[in-house]
Parts: sequence; structure tokens; C-alpha cells
Amino acid sequence: MAVLPVKETTITQAFGDLTDPRMRRTQLHSLTSIITISICAIISGCNDFCSIAEYGKSKRSWFEKFLDLPHGIPSHDTFNDVLSRLSPSGFTKAFTRWVTRLGELKDDIVAIDGKVMRRTLDKANSNPAIHLVSAWSVKNNLCFGQVKVSDKSNEITAIPKLLELLDIEEATVTTDAMGCQHTIAEQIIDKKANYVLALKANQGEFHDDVKCFLDAQVDQQFNSARHTMFRGIDGDHGRIEERNVWLHTDIGWLHERHPKWKTAKGIAMVESTRTIGEHSSTERRYYVTSHGDKSAEFIAHAIRSHWHVENKLHWQLDVSFDEDQNRLRQGHAGENIAMMNKIALNLLKNEKSLKLGVKNKRLKAGWDNDYLMKVLTVGFTAV
Repeated sequence: MAVLPVKETTITQAFGDLTDPRMRRTQLHSLTSIITISICAIISGCNDFCSIAEYGKSKRSWFEKFLDLPHGIPSHDTFNDVLSRLSPSGFTKAFTRWVTRLGELKDDIVAIDGKVMRRTLDKANSNPAIHLVSAWSVKNNLCFGQVKVSDKSNEITAIPKLLELLDIEEATVTTDAMGCQHTIAEQIIDKKANYVLALKANQGEFHDDVKCFLDAQVDQQFNSARHTMFRGIDGDHGRIEERNVWLHTDIGWLHERHPKWKTAKGIAMVESTRTIGEHSSTERRYYVTSHGDKSAEFIAHAIRSHWHVENKLHWQLDVSFDEDQNRLRQGHAGENIAMMNKIALNLLKNEKSLKLGVKNKRLKAGWDNDYLMKVLTVGFTAV
């Protein structure tokens, strides 16, 4: 039996073009209805297919105001089947198009980092845990995309795929040491953006040369070497941390030794001294950047901002969405639910009428249909 067309909403506009993985004769419930109910259920605190289906049944009369549901609410088996087979690549592209309507990345810090969903490890079938790489917009306080790391691979192969999805022109991309690859740096420059990449021993002689040079220059107070310096200090709970950042941009010698890094315009070092009570410890970290006209203060800001992807995305997904306990191992279910968690988080973080944390906003959305509608329409005029 043919499904009635779904009423036009912002969700249908964003996700209405997705390819339904089911045969047409089995499509008793539209794909958009399944996605919409799932997103609303996750916003409201659900985290498995049984709870999503029960949530839909309890809210059926509300959903019928903007969804055509001629066969009622799908069963939990239908939610499971569809979201296990739905193409994650198509879902990710649609998600990125949707979130771009909420904010642009120009003049932004875009932090890219990976997260492993540990409970999705399937030892019985020798399947590794799902490992996702995500892009976090510091200015917009939004996740702009995710890509799964292929089995038997690592983030080096996933980051280029994620960058391909994003419009990063005039943004600054930050990554940890895994993303510090000259090919990734070149891709960022080709997309008319800039980068600040953490540099560690995985880069061999390149890291050693940068470390040796900057250590010597700092110890000699740079003498006549061209540089800028920034000092910052903060603390809480009895901890005081002082950070000194040096940026050096006269690196012709480095290009001669490492021509693959021709996109680099500067190298930086952060020296952090942490004091807790009477005990102090000092650590030095090294970075490479394509910025040749920025100050050490800007580089310090970009480096500190990178941790937003951990604190405001990964930590929040674990604490407020219990994502690290996700055990979905069938098909693409785990990856697709992770994407829906990010949709929910984007909406909840940017609904500012209620001064509560994300976890309590989820509870409020589950209790109050009017508030749920506010969450759904953040940045839009309709659902």
C-alpha cells in the first residue's frame, strides 16, 4: 500500500531525499516519519528502539499534527530494521547540509577529533568498536559532521573524507597529532582554509627538528629570531596553570629539510606549568600552522579551542546521552543513532530559552510538547 506524502517540514527538507533501504512494498511508514520520530524520541531521552517506539505511541496524536501516519507508529522492529540499513554516508551529507543552515564556518575554529563507541565492540563476530571522527564548530557551538573510521584503518583516512563534506573556507582547522599529515594540510589549504596541527613524535624527523629548534630558541630567549609570544594563566579548584606560547614564522630552513610541508608558515610551542598546592609540573607541546600573519595569541586561542570537541561534544554525548553504553552492533544502527545524538545535541545546545543543562532539557522535552517544538525549530520557522 502506498504511503501518503509527508507534510513539508524543515526535517523533510533536510532528510527527505535520503534513499529508503526498504523495498517499496514494505514501506508502510515513510522514511521521514521514522527519522522524525526517532530524532524527537532521542531529544526526549530515549536511547534504544523499544523506547523510541513506545515514545512514538504515547505521542501519536502530537505527531499526527505534522506527520502523515496512516498505519500508526512503526514498531521497534521497523525502527531497528530501517536505521540498521540506512546509508550513513547519505545521512551524514544530509546532516551537514542541514546544520549549515544554522551557522557558517567562516572565521571559525573547526576542531576535528575521533571518539570510539566502546560498547559496540563485537568480539563474537570479530567486529571492532565503532570509531567516529567529528567536526566541531567553536563559534557556532555545533557539530558539523561525522565520518566512521574504516575497519583496520585509522583517523588519517577518515579526516580527508570529513573535510570533503565541509565548507571550511576562511576557517582554521585543528587536529591532534594523528591528523598532522602533510596531505591533510594540503587538502585544508586547497579548500582555502588554514590549520593549526599538533605535532608529536609520529612525524619523526619533522617533529625532532621543530622540537630541537624551538627548545633551543626558547632557552636562548630567541635572541634575534623573529617571533611573537603570548602568556596566559588560569586556575580553579586549587590548580593554577600558566601557559607560554611562542610562534616562529621564519621557517625557510624547515622547508628545505622537509619540502612536503611547503604549506607550513609557522611553528609554535606551548609550555604549560601546572601548580597544585606545593607541586609543579611543566610540559612542552609543539604545533605547525599555515598561518603566517597571526599572532601567538591567536595560535594560543586555536590550540585551547581544540578541546571544545572533547568537552562540549564527546563528553556531553557520554554524560547526557550515555553514548559510551551504546551496544548497537547490527548493520549501521550504531553509526546512525550516533548521528541522531548529534542532531539532538545541536538543537538542545542552541535552544536558549531554558537555563538548564542538556540532560534536564531532554527531560523537559519529553514532558512538554511545546518545549519540544521549540527545540525542533531552533534556527527555523517550522519543524
